[in-house]
Amino acid sequence: MCFWNPPAFSEEEVMPSRFPVEVRRQVVELARSGTKVAQLAETFGMSEAAIYGWLKQERIDRGESPGLSTEGQMELAAAKRRIRQLETELAVSRKVNEVFLEQNLPPKASTR
Repeated sequence: MCFWNPPAFSEEEVMPSRFPVEVRRQVVELARSGTKVAQLAETFGMSEAAIYGWLKQERIDRGESPGLSTEGQMELAAAKRRIRQLETELAVSRKVNEVFLEQNLPPKASTR
């Protein structure tokens, strides 16, 4: 029995995490308080692997285990997005430059 029904998304939309942060937080708290992971997985309609992953990430975020924190993961993802954006802009700029060179267009004339 699943207590949460995830919304459907079209292929164009970016699919968010399947379970909201509040649900994940509640499951992690229950697991840390002694509730068996198998029981939580069945109750909330999720895999045991997902719960174990959340528990591992929580230990990393608290500094108990080595690894990249959630905040660090978000910063890294933002940096990668920015790099992709800059690479796209550079590719467009190079293509425009290539077109100008093919058409033998002179560079912008000086105004002085």
